[in-house]
Amino acid sequence: MMMMEEVQIPDDRAFLRFKQECVCEDNWSVCYEKNNICVWIQLLEEHSNLHRIKCRMVCKEIPAETVYDVLHDIEYRRKWDMNVIETFDIGKLTVNADVGYYSWKCPKPLKNRDVITLRSWLPMGNDYIIMNYSVKHPKFPPRKDLVRAVSIQTGYLIQKTGESSCILTYLAQVDPRGSLPKWVVNKSSQFLAPKVMKHISKACLRYSEWKQKHTPGFKPWLFPEQNTLDTLPLNTLQIQRAESLEQIDERESREEPSD
Repeated sequence: MMMMEEVQIPDDRAFLRFKQECVCEDNWSVCYEKNNICVWIQLLEEHSNLHRIKCRMVCKEIPAETVYDVLHDIEYRRKWDMNVIETFDIGKLTVNADVGYYSWKCPKPLKNRDVITLRSWLPMGNDYIIMNYSVKHPKFPPRKDLVRAVSIQTGYLIQKTGESSCILTYLAQVDPRGSLPKWVVNKSSQFLAPKVMKHISKACLRYSEWKQKHTPGFKPWLFPEQNTLDTLPLNTLQIQRAESLEQIDERESREEPSD
Protein backbone atom coordinates (compact mmCIF):
# COMPACT_ATOMS: atom_id res chain seq x y z
CA MET A 1 0.00 0.00 0.00
CA MET A 2 1.31 3.46 -0.89
CA MET A 3 1.84 5.80 2.05
CA MET A 4 -0.64 8.67 1.94
CA GLU A 5 0.17 12.22 2.99
CA GLU A 6 -3.42 13.05 3.92
CA VAL A 7 -6.64 11.23 4.71
CA GLN A 8 -8.41 9.97 1.60
CA ILE A 9 -11.53 7.91 1.03
CA PRO A 10 -10.57 4.87 -1.09
CA ASP A 11 -11.80 4.87 -4.68
CA ASP A 12 -12.58 1.91 -6.96
CA ARG A 13 -8.91 1.58 -7.92
CA ALA A 14 -7.93 1.18 -4.27
CA PHE A 15 -10.47 -1.61 -3.82
CA LEU A 16 -9.19 -3.34 -6.95
CA ARG A 17 -5.58 -3.11 -5.73
CA PHE A 18 -6.62 -4.59 -2.40
CA LYS A 19 -8.33 -7.51 -4.15
CA GLN A 20 -5.24 -8.17 -6.24
CA GLU A 21 -3.08 -8.24 -3.11
CA CYS A 22 -5.47 -10.68 -1.47
CA VAL A 23 -5.35 -13.21 -4.32
CA CYS A 24 -1.61 -12.91 -5.06
CA GLU A 25 0.66 -15.49 -3.38
CA ASP A 26 4.03 -14.32 -4.74
CA ASN A 27 6.62 -13.47 -2.06
CA TRP A 28 4.49 -14.91 0.75
CA SER A 29 5.56 -17.73 3.10
CA VAL A 30 3.03 -20.28 4.31
CA CYS A 31 3.18 -20.62 8.10
CA TYR A 32 -0.04 -22.55 8.70
CA GLU A 33 -2.14 -24.86 6.55
CA LYS A 34 -4.79 -27.12 7.99
CA ASN A 35 -8.25 -28.20 6.90
CA ASN A 36 -9.84 -25.22 5.13
CA ILE A 37 -7.54 -22.47 6.48
CA CYS A 38 -4.19 -21.25 5.19
CA VAL A 39 -2.00 -18.50 6.67
CA TRP A 40 0.85 -16.64 4.95
CA ILE A 41 3.28 -14.13 6.42
CA GLN A 42 5.45 -11.54 4.72
CA LEU A 43 8.17 -9.78 6.73
CA LEU A 44 8.70 -6.34 5.27
CA GLU A 45 11.76 -5.07 7.12
CA GLU A 46 14.69 -6.83 8.75
CA HIS A 47 14.68 -6.52 12.57
CA SER A 48 11.25 -4.93 12.50
CA ASN A 49 7.85 -5.78 13.92
CA LEU A 50 6.22 -4.49 10.74
CA HIS A 51 4.77 -7.43 8.86
CA ARG A 52 1.92 -8.49 6.65
CA ILE A 53 -0.30 -11.46 7.28
CA LYS A 54 -2.82 -13.12 5.00
CA CYS A 55 -5.33 -15.74 6.10
CA ARG A 56 -7.72 -17.52 3.75
CA MET A 57 -10.66 -19.72 4.74
CA VAL A 58 -12.90 -21.79 2.47
CA CYS A 59 -16.49 -21.56 3.72
CA LYS A 60 -18.44 -24.47 2.23
CA GLU A 61 -21.80 -23.82 3.87
CA ILE A 62 -21.82 -20.06 4.43
CA PRO A 63 -23.13 -17.55 1.85
CA ALA A 64 -20.90 -14.60 1.00
CA GLU A 65 -23.72 -12.25 1.96
CA THR A 66 -23.79 -13.66 5.50
CA VAL A 67 -20.04 -13.20 5.99
CA TYR A 68 -20.37 -9.61 4.76
CA ASP A 69 -23.18 -8.93 7.25
CA VAL A 70 -21.33 -10.53 10.18
CA LEU A 71 -18.17 -8.52 9.57
CA HIS A 72 -20.23 -5.32 9.46
CA ASP A 73 -22.69 -5.86 12.30
CA ILE A 74 -21.14 -4.10 15.30
CA GLU A 75 -23.85 -5.28 17.72
CA TYR A 76 -23.29 -8.89 16.77
CA ARG A 77 -19.49 -8.48 17.05
CA ARG A 78 -19.92 -7.64 20.72
CA LYS A 79 -21.50 -11.06 21.10
CA TRP A 80 -19.13 -13.33 19.18
CA ASP A 81 -15.77 -11.52 19.38
CA MET A 82 -14.21 -12.84 22.59
CA ASN A 83 -11.27 -10.41 22.34
CA VAL A 84 -13.22 -7.18 22.04
CA ILE A 85 -13.07 -4.73 24.95
CA GLU A 86 -14.97 -1.88 23.34
CA THR A 87 -16.09 -1.04 19.82
CA PHE A 88 -18.25 1.75 18.44
CA ASP A 89 -18.82 3.92 15.39
CA ILE A 90 -17.57 7.52 15.60
CA GLY A 91 -19.12 9.02 12.49
CA LYS A 92 -19.80 8.57 8.78
CA LEU A 93 -17.90 10.04 5.85
CA THR A 94 -19.87 8.77 2.84
CA VAL A 95 -22.47 6.10 2.15
CA ASN A 96 -19.70 3.47 2.21
CA ALA A 97 -17.09 4.92 4.58
CA ASP A 98 -16.99 5.71 8.28
CA VAL A 99 -14.65 6.04 11.25
CA GLY A 100 -14.71 3.60 14.16
CA TYR A 101 -12.99 2.63 17.39
CA TYR A 102 -11.95 -0.88 18.43
CA SER A 103 -9.99 -2.10 21.46
CA TRP A 104 -9.04 -5.69 22.15
CA LYS A 105 -7.48 -8.00 24.73
CA CYS A 106 -3.94 -9.27 24.30
CA PRO A 107 -2.54 -12.29 26.14
CA LYS A 108 -0.64 -11.42 29.32
CA PRO A 109 1.91 -10.00 29.93
CA LEU A 110 1.25 -7.90 26.81
CA LYS A 111 -0.76 -4.72 27.11
CA ASN A 112 -4.18 -4.50 25.50
CA ARG A 113 -4.43 -2.47 22.31
CA ASP A 114 -6.80 -0.15 20.49
CA VAL A 115 -7.11 1.46 17.08
CA ILE A 116 -9.12 4.14 15.29
CA THR A 117 -9.70 3.42 11.63
CA LEU A 118 -11.26 4.84 8.52
CA ARG A 119 -13.29 1.95 7.17
CA SER A 120 -14.70 1.58 3.69
CA TRP A 121 -16.61 -1.16 1.92
CA LEU A 122 -17.78 -2.03 -1.58
CA PRO A 123 -19.59 -4.91 -3.31
CA MET A 124 -17.79 -5.73 -6.58
CA GLY A 125 -19.78 -8.19 -8.69
CA ASN A 126 -19.68 -11.49 -6.78
CA ASP A 127 -17.11 -10.11 -4.36
CA TYR A 128 -17.35 -7.96 -1.24
CA ILE A 129 -14.49 -5.91 0.18
CA ILE A 130 -14.13 -4.26 3.58
CA MET A 131 -10.88 -2.45 4.35
CA ASN A 132 -9.45 0.12 6.75
CA TYR A 133 -6.44 2.15 7.78
CA SER A 134 -5.56 4.12 10.93
CA VAL A 135 -6.47 7.76 11.41
CA LYS A 136 -6.27 10.27 14.25
CA HIS A 137 -9.44 11.85 15.62
CA PRO A 138 -9.08 14.82 17.99
CA LYS A 139 -11.68 13.50 20.43
CA PHE A 140 -10.08 10.06 20.78
CA PRO A 141 -6.37 10.42 21.62
CA PRO A 142 -4.28 7.41 22.78
CA ARG A 143 -5.22 6.12 26.22
CA LYS A 144 -2.80 5.51 29.08
CA ASP A 145 -4.08 1.99 29.73
CA LEU A 146 -3.84 0.79 26.10
CA VAL A 147 -1.23 0.65 23.34
CA ARG A 148 -2.45 2.46 20.22
CA ALA A 149 -1.74 0.12 17.29
CA VAL A 150 -1.54 1.28 13.69
CA SER A 151 -3.37 -0.35 10.80
CA ILE A 152 -1.48 0.55 7.65
CA GLN A 153 -3.85 -1.59 5.62
CA THR A 154 -6.27 -4.19 6.91
CA GLY A 155 -9.32 -5.77 5.36
CA TYR A 156 -11.38 -8.65 4.07
CA LEU A 157 -12.12 -10.00 0.62
CA ILE A 158 -15.22 -12.21 0.38
CA GLN A 159 -15.50 -14.15 -2.88
CA LYS A 160 -18.79 -15.84 -3.69
CA THR A 161 -18.26 -19.38 -5.00
CA GLY A 162 -21.87 -20.59 -4.87
CA GLU A 163 -25.28 -19.78 -3.42
CA SER A 164 -24.15 -21.07 -0.01
CA SER A 165 -20.37 -20.98 -0.24
CA CYS A 166 -17.53 -18.46 -0.39
CA ILE A 167 -13.85 -17.83 0.26
CA LEU A 168 -12.88 -15.34 2.97
CA THR A 169 -9.43 -13.72 2.85
CA TYR A 170 -8.08 -11.51 5.62
CA LEU A 171 -5.11 -9.27 4.77
CA ALA A 172 -3.37 -7.04 7.29
CA GLN A 173 -0.34 -4.80 7.44
CA VAL A 174 -0.16 -3.66 11.03
CA ASP A 175 2.35 -2.04 13.34
CA PRO A 176 1.38 -3.40 16.78
CA ARG A 177 3.56 -0.79 18.51
CA GLY A 178 4.79 -1.52 22.01
CA SER A 179 7.88 -3.70 21.93
CA LEU A 180 6.49 -6.97 20.66
CA PRO A 181 9.34 -9.45 20.13
CA LYS A 182 9.49 -11.41 16.87
CA TRP A 183 8.35 -14.67 18.48
CA VAL A 184 5.07 -13.02 19.50
CA VAL A 185 4.46 -11.77 15.96
CA ASN A 186 5.24 -15.18 14.46
CA LYS A 187 3.14 -17.16 16.95
CA SER A 188 0.19 -14.80 16.67
CA SER A 189 0.32 -15.23 12.91
CA GLN A 190 0.36 -19.00 13.13
CA PHE A 191 -2.16 -19.57 15.89
CA LEU A 192 -4.31 -16.51 16.53
CA ALA A 193 -5.28 -15.82 12.91
CA PRO A 194 -6.76 -19.30 12.28
CA LYS A 195 -8.53 -19.10 15.64
CA VAL A 196 -10.15 -15.80 14.70
CA MET A 197 -11.23 -17.19 11.33
CA LYS A 198 -12.85 -20.17 13.05
CA HIS A 199 -14.72 -17.79 15.36
CA ILE A 200 -15.96 -15.85 12.35
CA SER A 201 -17.14 -19.08 10.73
CA LYS A 202 -19.08 -20.12 13.84
CA ALA A 203 -20.52 -16.61 14.17
CA CYS A 204 -21.75 -16.77 10.58
CA LEU A 205 -23.58 -20.04 11.19
CA ARG A 206 -25.45 -18.48 14.12
CA TYR A 207 -26.07 -15.04 12.64
CA SER A 208 -29.40 -15.64 10.89
CA GLU A 209 -31.11 -16.86 14.06
CA TRP A 210 -29.59 -14.03 16.14
CA LYS A 211 -30.46 -11.34 13.62
CA GLN A 212 -34.11 -12.39 13.46
CA LYS A 213 -34.38 -11.37 17.13
CA HIS A 214 -32.26 -8.21 16.92
CA THR A 215 -33.50 -5.50 14.51
CA PRO A 216 -33.65 -7.91 11.54
CA GLY A 217 -34.16 -5.18 8.94
CA PHE A 218 -31.41 -2.89 10.21
CA LYS A 219 -28.35 -3.17 7.94
CA PRO A 220 -26.97 0.32 7.27
CA TRP A 221 -24.02 -1.16 5.37
CA LEU A 222 -26.58 -2.28 2.78
CA PHE A 223 -29.14 0.50 3.25
CA PRO A 224 -27.32 3.84 3.77
CA GLU A 225 -30.55 5.65 4.54
CA GLN A 226 -30.62 3.73 7.87
CA ASN A 227 -27.32 5.26 8.97
CA THR A 228 -27.97 7.89 11.66
CA LEU A 229 -24.32 8.65 12.48
CA ASP A 230 -23.19 12.26 12.34
CA THR A 231 -21.21 13.19 9.24
CA LEU A 232 -17.52 13.85 9.95
CA PRO A 233 -15.68 16.51 7.94
CA LEU A 234 -12.71 14.78 6.35
CA ASN A 235 -10.41 17.61 7.42
CA THR A 236 -10.92 16.74 11.10
CA LEU A 237 -8.95 13.52 10.54
CA GLN A 238 -5.23 12.93 10.14
CA ILE A 239 -3.17 9.93 9.10
CA GLN A 240 -2.00 8.04 12.19
CA ARG A 241 1.77 7.64 11.88
CA ALA A 242 3.37 4.94 14.00
CA GLU A 243 6.42 7.09 14.73
CA SER A 244 4.24 9.79 16.32
CA LEU A 245 3.05 7.40 19.04
CA GLU A 246 4.76 6.75 22.36
CA GLN A 247 6.90 3.60 22.31
CA ILE A 248 5.62 1.33 25.09
CA ASP A 249 8.13 -1.10 26.60
CA GLU A 250 6.78 -4.59 27.29
CA ARG A 251 9.87 -5.99 28.97
CA GLU A 252 8.14 -8.98 30.50
CA SER A 253 7.61 -10.56 27.08
CA ARG A 254 11.10 -10.17 25.64
CA GLU A 255 12.13 -13.79 26.24
CA GLU A 256 10.54 -16.54 24.21
CA PRO A 257 8.94 -19.15 26.48
CA SER A 258 10.27 -22.67 26.32
CA ASP A 259 8.02 -25.30 24.78
